[in-house]
Amino acid sequence: MPGDAGESAADAASRAGGVGAGGPPAPEAEAEAAELLPFLAPGARADLQAAAARHVLALTGSGPGRTLLAGQAALLRALAALAAAPAPAPARDAARALVNLAADPRLHEPLLAAAPALPARLLGRALDPQWPWAEEAAAALANLSREPAPCAALLEALAAAEPGEAGLGLERLVRALCTPGYNARAPLHYLAPVLSNLSQRPAARAFLLDPHRCVVQRLLPLTQDPDSTVRRGGVVGTLRNCCFEHRHHEWLLGPEVDILPFLLLPLAGPEDFSEEEMERLPVDLQYLPPDKQREPDADIRKMLIEAIMLLTATAPGRRQVRDQGAYLILRELHSWEPESDVRGACEKLIQVLIGDEPQRGMENLLEVQVPEDVERQLQELDRREQEQCQREQQEQQCQQELSPEPRSEGAAPT
Repeated sequence: MPGDAGESAADAASRAGGVGAGGPPAPEAEAEAAELLPFLAPGARADLQAAAARHVLALTGSGPGRTLLAGQAALLRALAALAAAPAPAPARDAARALVNLAADPRLHEPLLAAAPALPARLLGRALDPQWPWAEEAAAALANLSREPAPCAALLEALAAAEPGEAGLGLERLVRALCTPGYNARAPLHYLAPVLSNLSQRPAARAFLLDPHRCVVQRLLPLTQDPDSTVRRGGVVGTLRNCCFEHRHHEWLLGPEVDILPFLLLPLAGPEDFSEEEMERLPVDLQYLPPDKQREPDADIRKMLIEAIMLLTATAPGRRQVRDQGAYLILRELHSWEPESDVRGACEKLIQVLIGDEPQRGMENLLEVQVPEDVERQLQELDRREQEQCQREQQEQQCQQELSPEPRSEGAAPT
């Protein structure tokens, strides 16, 4: 048995940990890493298996370590099996190692080649309401599904998990995400970025936007989830991807869904509007309390703005967004916004709302054919704008380093 080997898992792992700072791993390092394999196999002594899993997890914390493991197909297969194995197997450390490995897009191909069933295996554990490490499984899926091939494999796994009516697998995922306490031992925040990644696929968007399933309506309250930036960001990313489907804009903005207040509310602050302006706003955005806080995450604020921008792609959409007072919220956001790239996105949306309507035949901005020379000019402008944003951010960082905020005596750094 592996547990009776003359060398412990810790001894083998400590030698395998000697990976160079750069370049391909040395042959001796690969051989030493392979020596961990017997300790990860089913039937290995529990303490040695746990030690081997810990050392593999440590290897995944560095680029050279991940490169080393990428060439160990048998070890990756053992790790995938261990991540779904019942106690006393060290499933948590194995799953956390997969989270780190899946965070590197270069490792997706060797991971899936070694363990083709990995997306289905992780999905089963992530959606198991009794599995204690479901959050780790969901986090590994969130990293793995960012790339097209693993994302497609996950969508296939969802379909296979619930054969019969189309979309039942996605329905299980949405139900787990939207049901408080679905898993008493795992919050499942990372199911939101999994759903966001899946929503890049047309089949997933077709499910999400099916008027008979009420999926979008269940997701909307999570844009204000106070417990997790990961959950809010994943849900907002999903909604933004859904807004690319302009044929559904009328439904999304209409009374059945009424998406706009849910996109604007996180962008709203405690501003005191005049009575006339207040009446232009949706009820949920009127008379907000003086302690109302905007969404603290800049990336999420930008995705919210991008979602609204997509909803303005058609003339009816622009009219509805204008009529619901979006300009008022965006005007105040622009005055407050500290991040230059988010402020730039806000400016573009404001220009769409206050600018003239496009000429006849170009009302749908998502279907306008842009000449190649104009597209190149726009790309160049975007590049310059991004460079300007980066310069401003660097200047802000330098100013913060040169002029740190004073701390009261004895206060701990935040």
